[in-house]
Amino acid sequence: MKYAETILDLIGDTPLVKLNRMTDSRAATVLVKLENYNPAGSVKDRMAWNMVRRAEEAGLLGPGATLVESTSGNTGLGLAMAAAVRGYRCVCTMPDKMSKEKIDMLKAYGAEVIITRTDLPHDHPESYVEVAKRIAAETRGGFYTDQYYNMHNPEAHYLTTGPEIWEQTGGRLDAFVGGIGTGGTISGAAKYLKEKAAETGRELFVSCPDPIGSMYYDAFYKREIRKPGIYRVEGIGHDFMVGTLDFSVIDEVTEVSDKDSFLTARRLARREGIFSGGSAGTAVHGALDVARRLGPGKTVVVIIPDSGDRYLSKCYDDEWMRDMGFLGPEQRLGTVRELLELKPARVEFAHRDETIADVTRRMADLGISQMPIHAGDAGSPMMIIHEVDLLQSMVRGECTADCNVMQAAKPMHGMVGLEDSLARVQQVFDDENVAMVVEDAHVVGVISKIDMVEFLAARS
Repeated sequence: MKYAETILDLIGDTPLVKLNRMTDSRAATVLVKLENYNPAGSVKDRMAWNMVRRAEEAGLLGPGATLVESTSGNTGLGLAMAAAVRGYRCVCTMPDKMSKEKIDMLKAYGAEVIITRTDLPHDHPESYVEVAKRIAAETRGGFYTDQYYNMHNPEAHYLTTGPEIWEQTGGRLDAFVGGIGTGGTISGAAKYLKEKAAETGRELFVSCPDPIGSMYYDAFYKREIRKPGIYRVEGIGHDFMVGTLDFSVIDEVTEVSDKDSFLTARRLARREGIFSGGSAGTAVHGALDVARRLGPGKTVVVIIPDSGDRYLSKCYDDEWMRDMGFLGPEQRLGTVRELLELKPARVEFAHRDETIADVTRRMADLGISQMPIHAGDAGSPMMIIHEVDLLQSMVRGECTADCNVMQAAKPMHGMVGLEDSLARVQQVFDDENVAMVVEDAHVVGVISKIDMVEFLAARS
């Protein structure tokens, strides 16, 4: 017989999965660590159980004790799960911006949930942090787990998350990416990974994408702290400095908007089949940027903190996304990349040494009206030949069929990128017959008006 003694024994050993459709051959390999495979569904299970376990070892928890925590939801869920197994009571305070799903899940575990205002500073008597402290102090057997200052939080990731990643990659990773909430995950795991990399004579780059409105970006770069703003992504960022965050193991902090976070999370589900929350979108958005900077042959590991099932009423709800201004016509239409994947086609190029007669014959055989011209020297302008330019140049007597095609070529216009919205392509169609898809100064696709019509018809 093979079984776990309790659900707590199933925390950790989460899988790594490679991203395929959100990256390309010009970027580093991106591996996502799926922390939603933990039993309560998030990376916070690791530190929640470790804080409870260490408190028990120190004799701080007795029979019928009450665990109290100020949480955005996931730490509370990990604590509520541990409390259910160990026979404790659990009380969680949460800001009112958190999703209904998280509140309902906490209650399902038997936790008591107290909602406070999001717009209060952390030291306000009615903030979720101060309310939790007060409840713990006023409750007989109350224990405030204090995830923001409890060093058993990052310890959990130094002992488990970091070693798992090192073993799963065989130590062959070049960058580690994760958001900052309490800082426990990134501080503990990055410390372990950097130590192991140093033992092998290598360096590990650690990047932390952070929501715009959080104070961590300013704090990391030792800038004057701007007034913290309200952002919609849950579980990362902060309006006050925490004790569990170790900036010394972090190499950069970048800023990511709510919109980019939520749209990336939605793309993860629709392009990779990975159902995650908005904070995963923040992290992956940052990881893709790191992967582009590192280039092929490198490996980036990024933490997926939790599952999308607790955000169905937020970033996966089209009406909520529209109300927040995150989902406009450009998102509903789709992207250039999505169109090309639905209707892949080889790009036909004209060569600089071909004659007009050769190019005209190939256009007729292929049933196309234009061809991009293979690039010349690096830095030379991108050129294209259109049938209308061929016709006009011959009618005016400027060229004959034996002339080089470059005599009738024109600079390329109407260029779009793979991640551009099809709304941008529609703008190109106002002046051009086709849109030229360009990435890294190479033409990778050509979109005609009928291509776009067929794509939109298929989607609808």
